[in-house]
Amino acid sequence: MDISLVRNPVYQQLNQRLRAALVVGYRCGDQFLTEREVAEKFQVSRATANKSLASLVSEGFLEFRKGLGTFVRREVIDYDVRSLVSFTEKARAAGKKPGTELLTFGKLAAAEAGDGVQVALNLNGDALVWEMERIRLADRVPVILEHRYVVHAHCPKLTKSQAQSSLYRAWTESHSLKIGGANEVIRAVLLTATEALRLQTTTKSPALEVVSVGFLDDDSPLWWERTLYRGDQYEFQSRLGPIQSATPARGRLRESK
Repeated sequence: MDISLVRNPVYQQLNQRLRAALVVGYRCGDQFLTEREVAEKFQVSRATANKSLASLVSEGFLEFRKGLGTFVRREVIDYDVRSLVSFTEKARAAGKKPGTELLTFGKLAAAEAGDGVQVALNLNGDALVWEMERIRLADRVPVILEHRYVVHAHCPKLTKSQAQSSLYRAWTESHSLKIGGANEVIRAVLLTATEALRLQTTTKSPALEVVSVGFLDDDSPLWWERTLYRGDQYEFQSRLGPIQSATPARGRLRESK
């Protein structure tokens, strides 16, 4: 049947049929039909096919890769900037198996962590912190590279096995800590060669850097963290409220060098 004869807008009808085709005939990462193939298969114009494919891209069903074509979108992991959620839970919610590779784990004096970390955690130079570097994996694919310092006094019995799993769960369940939240700064960055190697990507791949300080419910600093997220594996999501004045400013433009 020529779906151009249907009363509803042609591309809407085409969208429904393409969605149905996605469910029964394709898996995440598969290459999808081209604009010409859609037009020929469903007897619509190239303009209608293009509009329908663009709509499915904007809805998140497909993704366009320049020079390659249109592909069924891979499941990405959501990062909700409004709340703290365990990576383990977020990965499982995306239908992926979470994993952790612990690169380093140990104790050191706050002064060795650097002035910025020491100030952020409000520690004197002799105070101890846990230092750890972790790669977080989803279905064995590295998606996060993190470097974290944790105030030793708040969780002196933190173990290597706990650091290899969910720290949020360890803090709340094993160490009886009440997490109050975190302050974060998010930037787009270029990966170094070492960072790209650890994330199994290239220095030209998109990446987001999150620098955060986490607090207990009494506002005592608990951790400082610099985390790199692979841009092809993560989406940052937020819900904005009503329009407000930008004075006083709640954001800051970075100075050009």
